[in-house]
Amino acid sequence: MTFRRKLSAAAVLLASAAAGPALAQDAPLTIVFAHHSSASNPFWQTVKKGFDDACARVEAQCQMLFTQNEGSVQEELANIEAGLAREPDALFLTIVDDAAFDDVVQRARDAGVTVMAVNVDDSEGAAGNARQAFVGQGFIAAGYSLGQALSADFAAEGPIRVLVGISAPGQNWSEQRGQGVINFLEDYKDSSGRDISWERIDSGTDLGVTADRVGAYLASHPETNVYFDTGLWHAGVARTLADRGVAPGAVAMGGFDLVPEVLDQMKAGYIQAEVDQQGYMQGFIPVMMAYMAKNFGLSPADVDTGQGIVTPDDVDSIMAWSEQGIR
Repeated sequence: MTFRRKLSAAAVLLASAAAGPALAQDAPLTIVFAHHSSASNPFWQTVKKGFDDACARVEAQCQMLFTQNEGSVQEELANIEAGLAREPDALFLTIVDDAAFDDVVQRARDAGVTVMAVNVDDSEGAAGNARQAFVGQGFIAAGYSLGQALSADFAAEGPIRVLVGISAPGQNWSEQRGQGVINFLEDYKDSSGRDISWERIDSGTDLGVTADRVGAYLASHPETNVYFDTGLWHAGVARTLADRGVAPGAVAMGGFDLVPEVLDQMKAGYIQAEVDQQGYMQGFIPVMMAYMAKNFGLSPADVDTGQGIVTPDDVDSIMAWSEQGIR
């Protein structure tokens, strides 16, 4: 069977799994999903819903392992080791560090475990880690798309002063999204001839922390009129601007993920553009590929879950899905 035909068969099985009754199998599929985020992160609750729904569909025994501290590589690694002690059929993980997970993934592969990177991949992809596939967003491209979308809200005249919040310095997802934004800003400067400059900041992975750090920067740099976040925590900045009486749109803002707080701030006019990486898909699709790997010998394949741009005009149509935990 050719690779193209394998993908076609996988697509048919995925569609059947999503639409039909639970899929029977001789022995339950067991899956461990370890990642770098805490249970308080609303985006990861969307991923978990997709994961849980897919596991129920194929009657798999599944466990998602959160960290206690947001972004902790060591806690994720410890969770992976604990999960592998259960001898699962499949392991899903977020490769937020290019070196930390190389050994444990290779050991899992050597033991016959199906291994997929989900949400975050090694910056070199398959060349940098023995994982079999990646299901998630292309971060640099997504950052570029966000920059392009938010540029429609740049000040029509005068200097453009941009702050780029790197939520988790050193972690692949945040660094690459930020680099994508900066790549766009460089191209925009060359093509437009506008007076534009930018700075990076360690903005944090907590609504309160990000609000404090970025709020302090904006207070000392009042000329700043654009803020990019590489996560969802610009919603906290929006609260700060509202509390200070700053008019919606005075600082154009954009970031990632359609969590409820972000949608609320988009409706309020403080966030103008957001990238949807479709977390539900990131939870659902890998389960189906693990099922097909075990039962049909089909190899996992890379899936780009997207870089769709959402604007305030789209919010009302998304709200119902958000309330169900799907968007």
